Amino acid sequence: MIAERNVPLQSHNSFGIVARAQQLVRIRSEDDIAEVLAREDWRAMPKFVLGGGSNIVITGDVKPLVLKVEIPGRRVVEDTPKGCIVEIGAGELWHDTVRWTLEQGCPGLENMAMIPGTVGGAPVQNIGAYGVELQDRFESLDGIDLETGRRFTLDAAQCAFGYRDSVFKHPPGSGPNDFGLAGRALITRVRLRLPRPWKPELGYLDLARKAAESGIHEPTPMQVFDWVCAIRQAKLPDWRVLGNAGSFFKNPTVTPEQCADIIAREPRIVHYPMPDGTVKLAAGWLIDACGWKGKSVGNAGVYEKQALVLVNRGGNTHPATGGEVMTLAKAIQTSVYERFGIRLEPEPVVV
Repeated sequence: MIAERNVPLQSHNSFGIVARAQQLVRIRSEDDIAEVLAREDWRAMPKFVLGGGSNIVITGDVKPLVLKVEIPGRRVVEDTPKGCIVEIGAGELWHDTVRWTLEQGCPGLENMAMIPGTVGGAPVQNIGAYGVELQDRFESLDGIDLETGRRFTLDAAQCAFGYRDSVFKHPPGSGPNDFGLAGRALITRVRLRLPRPWKPELGYLDLARKAAESGIHEPTPMQVFDWVCAIRQAKLPDWRVLGNAGSFFKNPTVTPEQCADIIAREPRIVHYPMPDGTVKLAAGWLIDACGWKGKSVGNAGVYEKQALVLVNRGGNTHPATGGEVMTLAKAIQTSVYERFGIRLEPEPVVV
């Protein structure tokens, strides 16, 4: 176990915000967690689990004990005509894992290529892109309760997946049926089920357009992977060059009646009917319609190519602060609510 004090966190969050962790422990095995919980001075401390730092906004120095998850490992645990099950250490990078599954002949994650962050963070957020969500490929995960030290395994139902949501984003409740694990659990390994026969998921307009442009209507998994990478690179900034946390707001859902009312006022609004009868609105379109694209608060700005992404315009030398990012976010929320009557919900965790 490696423990450090007064650790700079600028390189550990994709926004590139300057902050420090008073204490940070690098978790590379389940034994490291047990060692942390065995120490009397750490056992009762509040703890913050840090993966790739791609979905957080740090607003100041972090006082809780930071557990930096770096658990490695990838293996195919089952390979049958019905599909593959792969097991991945929580510290592995998600994008590298997607490529690895393709190399193993186990496709199914290619629509989620280039999502930043680690595998351990994927279930927390129920990541998704271009018509596929983690819950569609999820088998189970292992974790450790940071209060009791007990190891546990959860299936999809127990993870309570929702749109960019899971049991790991909700605090424990007071009722007997309130099962929240925010701040309490550390995910160690994730298992994914990749079904056979494989078929491409090309329902999103950008992918359908790629198929039409290339004339390839039955692409291979690697071709879909390459298309998704190209689409994301054209639309989204590389966080290593321009700090960001990806999509900053969730796409809101409304009733068909609410959508019809908005369409009557804004006929061009981008919207998608959902299987449950609700309608999903494009948050980026709402933000752009309010005139925010390219605007800034201090060194925090709205990306010129995609209004859904907030960026750090100051780079590593004069980076945006967490306060500037959140001031900008709140101003956007206010203007969207005043114009459309819709409350945008941020995706990143504010620390």
